[in-house]
Amino acid sequence: MHNPLKKILFLFILLHVCDTVMSQQWIRINQLGYTPKSVKVAVFCTKGNEMISSFQLIDSASGKVVFKSKSGKSFGAYGPFQNTYRLNFSKFIKSGTYYLVAGNAKSPVFRIAPDVYKGTADFCLFYLRQQQCGFNPFLNDSCHTRDGYTLYGPMQDSTFINAVGGWHDASDYLKYATTTANATWHLLAAYRDFPSAFTDEKQWNGLDGRNGIPDVLDEAKWGLDFLLKLHPRRDLMFNQVADDRDHKGFRIPGEDSFYGRGFERPVYFINGEPQQRGKFMNHTTGTSSTAAKFASAFALGSYLFKNNPDFSQLLKTKSLSALAYSQIKHGVTQTVSVVSPYIYAEDNWTDDEELAFASMKKYIVPNQSYIDSALFYSTQEKVTPWMYRDTANHYQYYPFINLGHFELAKEVNKKDKDKLMKYYRDGIEDVYRRAKENAFLRGVPFIWCSNNLTTEFAIQCLWYAKETGRKDFDELMQANVDWLFGCNPWGTSMVYGLPANGDTPTDPHSAFTHLKNYPIYGGLVDGPVYTTIFKNLIGIQLGHADAYAEFQSDLAVYHDDFGDYSTNEPTMDGTASLIYLLAAMSAQK
Repeated sequence: MHNPLKKILFLFILLHVCDTVMSQQWIRINQLGYTPKSVKVAVFCTKGNEMISSFQLIDSASGKVVFKSKSGKSFGAYGPFQNTYRLNFSKFIKSGTYYLVAGNAKSPVFRIAPDVYKGTADFCLFYLRQQQCGFNPFLNDSCHTRDGYTLYGPMQDSTFINAVGGWHDASDYLKYATTTANATWHLLAAYRDFPSAFTDEKQWNGLDGRNGIPDVLDEAKWGLDFLLKLHPRRDLMFNQVADDRDHKGFRIPGEDSFYGRGFERPVYFINGEPQQRGKFMNHTTGTSSTAAKFASAFALGSYLFKNNPDFSQLLKTKSLSALAYSQIKHGVTQTVSVVSPYIYAEDNWTDDEELAFASMKKYIVPNQSYIDSALFYSTQEKVTPWMYRDTANHYQYYPFINLGHFELAKEVNKKDKDKLMKYYRDGIEDVYRRAKENAFLRGVPFIWCSNNLTTEFAIQCLWYAKETGRKDFDELMQANVDWLFGCNPWGTSMVYGLPANGDTPTDPHSAFTHLKNYPIYGGLVDGPVYTTIFKNLIGIQLGHADAYAEFQSDLAVYHDDFGDYSTNEPTMDGTASLIYLLAAMSAQK
């Protein structure tokens, strides 16, 4: 090759090929970082067939190699990648700031430190406060002050009932009893189990100023106050405020006049019978699923607010009446839609009864019969069905794991506790059988709200380890946490603004961000869905070029785009579950 032009052309082509190869390799990490004693794994991904045999951990300040190891086996193709490896550096425990190098890829810089999760649970409370209905502290204004008029109840339809308060469910402004009760329970449990994770910087309504009560309890009380309004008498309980007529376009929350009665919105009574679902009827079969969630939240609230005797006693009374309401007609209460077929199609209820009866024994009346009932219900749903089915409809098995097993395990003898923990183990193993086939240890299905399932599954793994003392699934648990914060094919955190300097959602399906450029700090977005699901959803239109186009695949998609309500919409209840998980992680060192 004596021709100088040919040499230049050859070098140009060679450099282009090298740049292409380098640009087709990535290392995915947990952007929050890792605690020193935790499982620490990153994932090397390539779109080519390159193999690697080792990796290095580099001190970002000095540039020195501080740890190196073999990369282990190739996990082969996954999603958009042709080859993947798990890079395990758990043996390295020194705090500091580092990055990983493998093949031609270099990871983002990350920390190893005991405090990488410090303050994160409080951070996510920002989103809950921003979702407050009635008085909204972020806007310093009130909304939906005319909620609402009754439907399906024993009173005449359109009777006014005070249902002001609670949280907007997601980026729409509906309010659901089932998600509110579940979110409230998670906030209460987070404080009960990890009180040191929370501080006091806000007043009871979310405005700045300390009030002597941890902010997580202020927010939980916001949920409890709303639930009390939805259960005003022993014989009255309501399931939902507003419906999908809300979905007329993005707007900042205000006085919505879509329902035919000025600014009033409908409030749907729990009658245990099918109610509207678009052109059809939903599959409501009873009163148990929602009412039992009320009972559990009230019971735990009565314990944690015992320094407020009147409020605590009210919650005790309401927990008993809610439990009785759950027994009126065994079955599920699904939500209502008027325009579209999409609802929260909950299909299980015995897990809710298990949690409720276990909570009664622990916090309300020390009666062994409650434990007997809880044990009976525990055998009706030993494993949450999505874990072995690897699929589910939208919110079909809610709240995504069986919370009752954990609560009941603390109240029973060793033999029964071992049974309950075996149920947890069986479910975890069902997921692990799928997870161990890929480098991300991904065994949670890509159904709608997959991040909510991921969060709850990590919690189940934590609870199993806590109650058994076993570490069998520590790596699997950590992989699910890591997934939420960037160790996923897209390399992005699924939590708005967390970490502050990381790759996180910037264009979520939210009126706050889309219309006003308001931040929605701490909001957990829905997460990736199967590509087959995405292609069949109604009304999705991306608003701009896909920033993650090269990481989409026939397996799953995620879009940081306000037009994608299926993957990039934050949810109130998912964020509440994440607050529990982050509080738990902050307790690890």
